[in-house]
Amino acid sequence: MLKTPQSFQPTFNHSAHIGETRIFLFYGNRVLLRSADLSLPGLDAGLSLDPATMHPVGIWQQKVYQTSWTDSDTVQHPDYAWHSLRSLLGVLDGEFLGLAGRAYQLAEWARTHRYCGACASPMQLSASDRSFVCPACGMTAYPRISPAMMVLIRKGDQVLLALHANAPYKRFTALAGFLEAGESVEEAIHREVYEEVGLIVQNLQYFGSQSWPFPHSLMLAFTADYLGGEIRVDPAEIAEARWFGPDDVWPERPADGAMVSIAAALINAHRPPGV
Repeated sequence: MLKTPQSFQPTFNHSAHIGETRIFLFYGNRVLLRSADLSLPGLDAGLSLDPATMHPVGIWQQKVYQTSWTDSDTVQHPDYAWHSLRSLLGVLDGEFLGLAGRAYQLAEWARTHRYCGACASPMQLSASDRSFVCPACGMTAYPRISPAMMVLIRKGDQVLLALHANAPYKRFTALAGFLEAGESVEEAIHREVYEEVGLIVQNLQYFGSQSWPFPHSLMLAFTADYLGGEIRVDPAEIAEARWFGPDDVWPERPADGAMVSIAAALINAHRPPGV
């Protein structure tokens, strides 16, 4: 599953550690990798980088990782090319991609917080934590994290899977949705389930969580038991929703790229044996 390496040590100070450096350079949601082996460039790759856009990520396997972004898709070195993060799912190791996802979120945060959202003054990196501070008005900006709930509804030996209308990939999966301001995760689950499929649930149980850097989500996965209602989909959100049990033909297991998601882990934990 996509996750940060257990031995990874986050840092927010460039000068705190010295070692071999690897750079995550992003153009939009694409990262620059060596074409031959899909490895990251180092400081010796001859890239023209603006020091003001460089931000520390952390240390992993005795290497120092930094992240940056560029406004141009021009590849400065013939041995390198741009690769979307989604295209690398199932291709590269999940721990490396977990680190890449963290680097991407930090690069996007830095790119979009160069100026204060309150007074438009240039922001400055804090020396004490991972934040930007406005020297003019004191506003502090931390990396953006958008919590989203995911829930697999159980009804006896059946589970509810849905085809999300706006998902980039068309496959049956668990229900999901972003939390609104002031909501608990549990409140969001009850609201989203009723809004999207017209059902009432009970007995919410936490399953697990996963950072999902598309672009900055934190997925909080649960199971819940069916309590009442008939399936009534919101066509703006759900194309189709139905129950799947042991005697039904289940959706095919997703390709390797989708297997790194917590959605796949949640569904596979409830998939009948041999299906």
